[in-house]
This record gives sequence, C-alpha cells and structure tokens, in this order.
Amino acid sequence: MDQKRVTANGVDFAYLSEGPVDGPLALCLHGFPDTAHTWRYLLPRLADAGYHAVAPFMRGYSPTEVPEDSRYDTGTLALDACRLHEALGGSDDAVIIGHDWGAFATYGAAAVEPDRWRRAVAAAVAPQGSMADGFFQFDQLHRSWYVFFFQTPLAEYAVSMEDFAFIDRLWADWSPGFDGSWDTAEVKRSLASPENLSAAIGYYRAMFSDPPSDPQVASAQAAAGTIAPQPTLYLHGADDGCFGIEAIGPVTEFLAPGSEMVVIRDAGHFLHVERADEVNDHIIRFLTA
Repeated sequence: MDQKRVTANGVDFAYLSEGPVDGPLALCLHGFPDTAHTWRYLLPRLADAGYHAVAPFMRGYSPTEVPEDSRYDTGTLALDACRLHEALGGSDDAVIIGHDWGAFATYGAAAVEPDRWRRAVAAAVAPQGSMADGFFQFDQLHRSWYVFFFQTPLAEYAVSMEDFAFIDRLWADWSPGFDGSWDTAEVKRSLASPENLSAAIGYYRAMFSDPPSDPQVASAQAAAGTIAPQPTLYLHGADDGCFGIEAIGPVTEFLAPGSEMVVIRDAGHFLHVERADEVNDHIIRFLTA
C-alpha cells in the first residue's frame, strides 16, 4: 500500500492508495478518532475490483497538513472530496465512501457535485434529516457528551493526558469488546502535535460556528442536508456506542432510490475494522451492481 501526496482545495494531503491509477476512483474518507489506516482492509478489495482506491488523511490529520484557513465545516470537507477527485484524475464513474466525519463529507460531495460520483457509501453517521430528532434523545445526548465538551478550551488538555488515554476510552466505548489498540496508536501518532489535535477537535467546534462566508462553501454545506441523487449504501453497527442504532431514524427515506441500509451485527462504531470482511463484501457488492 503506497503513501503519496497531492494538493487539493489548497491543502497538501497525504494519502494511501492501491490499485490501477487508470481505474475508476474510489475515495475513502475517515472520521474521528481514526486515520486513513482504518481503510487498510477495504483498499485491497477495491483494487481487486479494478478501482484506484485512495484513502486520504483528512485535513489537519498528520501527515496531511494543518490548513492555513482553519476551516473544518462540512461544506469545506465536501469540497475537499470534490477537489481530490479533480486532483486524482477522477471521472464520472468514481465512487465515494465515508465513515463518521467522512460520511458527512460524502453526503455533501455527492450532493453538491453529483456528476463526479456514480455511487456512495456512508457508515456510522446517518443522513442529517434522518438523525435530526434522534440526536436529541436523552440516551443519545448522553453518548454525545464529548461533542459539547470539545467546545471548551479544556478539550486539548484532556484528550492529550496520559498518552491520549481519552482516545483509547472512546474506542472502547464506541466499539465494545474490540481491541482497537493498533488503530489508536496510529491516531495518537497522527494527532501528536498540538496543532493536529486542535485541528481534529476543530471539526466539532465548526458544528457551532457561524455559517461559511464563502458562497461555494455555504452551498456545499447546505447540500449536505439534502438528498443526493446517487444510490447510497448506509452501514451501521448494531452495537455502536457513539450513535445508537435506535437514534438514526428512517435512513432510506433520506437517500435516493436504489439505496440500501445494512445493520452489521456484533459491530460497533468502527465496523469497517471490526467486521471487515462482512462490511467489505457489502460495499463491493453494492459498488459493482
């Protein structure tokens, strides 16, 4: 699996890749707290299916640079994906796959520039319209306490304490019973510097910031709340401790015709590493249909 670099949307991105560079692009976007390495099981499967499989380290996650504009809103993330499509030579048969924050970026990119993406896959974060009410259920607010804690200036200090034990605990809570130590070590390496850690937390602070002043970014952010035209596969772990399955709502009502939802049994939030074979079977089946 090769690590390369590319500049897109004004950011120098590092990315992992596998498969023929002249194949259709399959862009895989990670979330928090993880890295491009969590796609290590999917990239070879996509390559075997003929895709140029690419997993960037999202903006602010080392070895990708911390952006000078300090923008982490969902509109900017969506445009990152679209500009990566351009920079990597993607065509109209490209597909986009996102987990957690990567799912937010996937919904936005698929909706704001739909001609770039043939199909989409999202995992662990349902479409905004589907989960809007569920987020405010008591049990879900209890799970989502960290979102509100991250708005405080104490967040960086707390997360970095005791060798980032906070990240270990999030993985343990969100994917119960799974040994995520290999992945959390990669996350700690990626967020080791104060600048990178503040960038990752900045995604959550952007949730409560003013609307983007740039019209293009504002348009992309608004698009993320609409129904994109591509068929989309939505995957959710039955035991997800980050966003409970009872709170995600009627997912397929907020996806295009031809979309599917699959619940992965005995899997939590990081379902794509916990149950990699099963998750990847569904993804390859859906993308090659």
